[in-house]
Amino acid sequence: MEGFAEVSPEVGFLNEEALAEQMEENPDEALGMLAELTGATDPELRRLARRLAARLFLDLNNHERPDGKGVGRLVTTRYVDGVGDLDIDASLGSIVEARASGELVDPEELRIRSWARPSVAWCLLVDRSGSMHGQPLATAGLAAAAVAARQPKEYAVLSFGRTVIAPKAMWETRSAENVIERTLSLRGHGTTDIAAALRAAAWQLQYASAQRRVAVILSDCRATEPGDVGAAAKMLDELVVIAPEGDDAAAIELADMVGGRWTTVAGPSTLVAAFDRVLGR
Repeated sequence: MEGFAEVSPEVGFLNEEALAEQMEENPDEALGMLAELTGATDPELRRLARRLAARLFLDLNNHERPDGKGVGRLVTTRYVDGVGDLDIDASLGSIVEARASGELVDPEELRIRSWARPSVAWCLLVDRSGSMHGQPLATAGLAAAAVAARQPKEYAVLSFGRTVIAPKAMWETRSAENVIERTLSLRGHGTTDIAAALRAAAWQLQYASAQRRVAVILSDCRATEPGDVGAAAKMLDELVVIAPEGDDAAAIELADMVGGRWTTVAGPSTLVAAFDRVLGR
């Protein structure tokens, strides 16, 4: 790997300053090399690379994002000073009771009306059927960091080829760092079962409590296993497709089939911006 000698000049050592310099010169190659090092044969270098990758990938996603978008709705909640308007109907009983007894109204008994934004759950689908080393692996790791940063409470990360595996299931509690590390341990092989992946996403999302449920597939979306991709896609509430730049024809076709959104990535350094384009800040 070009630049490897500067980043790891000796066994068990990772020069973060050298990697930072390479990030400035060519971020895609630097991110790809870091992802590759997470599978290094030297255990200490592998440990250092995984720890740095998890931290860096989260940092690259570390700007404020909402947990959903769309029209909010009015909800009644417990009283919070300075938030919302007093819900007279819901609070009337407590107000009347307090006046009758000559006591102050207990704020815990009051209710307010305020706007709540719709919550959202994500299910990320990472295609591991092709090349899963270097830059494609870094892109997958950054995608896992992206969903973890946007919705740390309700998200799943699935990897698919001929079969589907779960670096993180919807009902599991894992640290974002652990999910990124598990995603970076993926290696590519086998055929591509798009229909099975979409069905698995629908199954995962049914366990979410969020009002809005979105599947995000990171793939060129060319199926090489039989299956009704259209029927599987229609099982999802929302579908977002992120495809490699220059290899997006099947991805666009899939998105158009169900009225989903799509975009492309040119390399790992463009992944965060791609997420912002289709999922919003």
